[in-house]
Amino acid sequence: STPAFDAETGLLYTLGIDGDLHCWDTTRAGEKVWHINLYEEYDPPQRPKVGRSGQRDYGYTSSPLVHGDTLIVEVGGKSGNVMGFDKMTGRRRWASRNTDPGGHTGGLVPINVEGVPCAAVLTHFHLLVMRLDRGREGETVAEFPWVTSFSNSIASPVVHDNYVVITSGYNHQTICKLAVTLRGAKQVWQQDVYSKVCTPVVHDGHIYWAWRDVYCLDWKTGETVWKGPSGLGDPGSCIVTGDQRLIVWSDEGTLLLMETAQRSPKRPTVLFRKERLMKSDAWPHIVLADGRLLCKDRNGNLKCLTTTAR
Repeated sequence: STPAFDAETGLLYTLGIDGDLHCWDTTRAGEKVWHINLYEEYDPPQRPKVGRSGQRDYGYTSSPLVHGDTLIVEVGGKSGNVMGFDKMTGRRRWASRNTDPGGHTGGLVPINVEGVPCAAVLTHFHLLVMRLDRGREGETVAEFPWVTSFSNSIASPVVHDNYVVITSGYNHQTICKLAVTLRGAKQVWQQDVYSKVCTPVVHDGHIYWAWRDVYCLDWKTGETVWKGPSGLGDPGSCIVTGDQRLIVWSDEGTLLLMETAQRSPKRPTVLFRKERLMKSDAWPHIVLADGRLLCKDRNGNLKCLTTTAR
């Protein structure tokens, strides 16, 4: 899972596949503040078999979420799928009403529903939306059935206003947009295109993701606006830049700079392409910070590229 950083305190939270949840102080050279092991503390069950896919369990993959003075973690415990911990001490404060096994996705996503702070996450069985307001933490707002073979939903829920977009491959091979209120979730549309790995990005009336192709969908209807170039492979992530362009990281180190639909409304336009920057799959998400791209592959190789002319 991707570490979560709290800019207010300088604390960094890491969660390993083996259940080790650590808090580190970046203002003191990474000094350890607290630690708990979720397997030892809450004894979560193994993810159940889904259909003919067999039983798979990849451990903890979902990133923690910092919300105010609380660190929110998908634990998958029998006493609550999602739990809130004091971010300074690691003491548990609350547990969700939902008791699903944990999912295998990028992590929890904040969403505001009718003025109420909430969080969305793909559990093993559902899209879960739950409340985060004080005194009602963990109460279920919506449970939308969504079970993926191998428990591999992978892509995180995508939030825009009071809507959530979910997608996965395997037995689904679809993308679905839901409207969320405090009374539940209702499907707006579903399309037979999908992202198997990359969490989609919503920007200016369009949805983008990179999986074998780069896809651009209309936000309101879900209809495909364009897709391409093909042959990018399963690994992939993308981000939207401040000047309305897409940066795509895919395959075994293929890096693309593309126009968004604002500048290229009818077809995919590639401005720059560089291949084979790595020797293994580009599973980790690409990062853009201070004019530099941080690119990593599954073997742990890390490269830093500048995006500015010298």
